Amino acid sequence: MAQAIPDVSDNRARMQQNPAPQQAQQNQMAQRQPARKDDNIVYVGKKPTMSYVLAVMTQIQSGMPEIHIRARGKSISKAVDISEVVKNRFLQNVRREVQLGTESITDKDNRPMNVSTISIKMTK
Repeated sequence: MAQAIPDVSDNRARMQQNPAPQQAQQNQMAQRQPARKDDNIVYVGKKPTMSYVLAVMTQIQSGMPEIHIRARGKSISKAVDISEVVKNRFLQNVRREVQLGTESITDKDNRPMNVSTISIKMTK
């Protein structure tokens, strides 16, 4: 016994002409949302270095005039590596300003602890 295969070409043509209403609504919402205050900040953590380089390059390509790379503690060396990779491989004419600091945080036992911080501002 053979089953009849439904003709989906009509449905496919209709879907191409009229995109899903939900998708169109999401596109409109994305266009209306203003840029957030933290959009130009890349916080460095445990991911591979190139993940953060890609994040910085994405922000620059989207038209951000300046990007901040921020890190604390052991991630400071990775933040410096990220800025060097961006400068040497992708954007040779970028300017950098480095700010160093210390934050006081509390550990698990509620004891105060000082942690070194770095903020690298990259400007086109």
